[in-house]
Amino acid sequence: MTLRYPALVPGVLLKRYKRFLADVRLDDGREVVAHCPNTGSMKAVNVPGARVWLSPSDNPKRKLAWTWELIALPQPDGTQALASVHTGRANRIVEAALAEGSVAPLAGYATLKREVKVEGARLDFQLSDPARGSAYIEVKQVTLKEADGHGYFPDAVSVRGTKHLQTLARLAQAGERAVLLFCVAHEGIEDVAPAAHIDAAYAEALREAHQHGVEVLAYGVAFEREGQTPTAVRLSRALAVRV
Repeated sequence: MTLRYPALVPGVLLKRYKRFLADVRLDDGREVVAHCPNTGSMKAVNVPGARVWLSPSDNPKRKLAWTWELIALPQPDGTQALASVHTGRANRIVEAALAEGSVAPLAGYATLKREVKVEGARLDFQLSDPARGSAYIEVKQVTLKEADGHGYFPDAVSVRGTKHLQTLARLAQAGERAVLLFCVAHEGIEDVAPAAHIDAAYAEALREAHQHGVEVLAYGVAFEREGQTPTAVRLSRALAVRV
């Protein structure tokens, strides 16, 4: 199942600042301030001068009328790879795939529940089935592609991410099915590993969680386009995970 974007407006990134703001020059010459819905460092996807796409809003209650959605990044082979900077899209992309059963290891459950409180934490999804029991899933969006060509998570120290891994590990040790799912929202990434060079504690927590039985999956996205404009996105293919 595809997740359709609102009509996107192209431009060029001028700068990201104050974490949640970005200045963009639209193709019609206007310079606008867009909301940047990403709490990470955005290492490798914060590239001034790059082609970007914004979604507009006519909601009068919003402080900013624009949201930064996508960026096009040059690849070693001379092509451009789209990447999503909007971390809020990842859960919706994954939810659509889970609902239609297109994530093969997680297909066949009867119900899906969002934002599940468990073990003193909140996880993204719980799949349940009378015969199969439950599967608890935490989703993380991956956009960091390093110079070695590999994808990594996180792109900044993530205490919250480490806590999620510890919660998943406790569930797995208690006999529950626990899953970490990397939503790789960068067309140029083909595998994922923990970013020990950025957050050693997260990398160690991931290895320990995996040893305790937490399943670690990675799925890449595919973008649909009309001409040069992205129009939709979906979870498309399983990728390798280097734990």
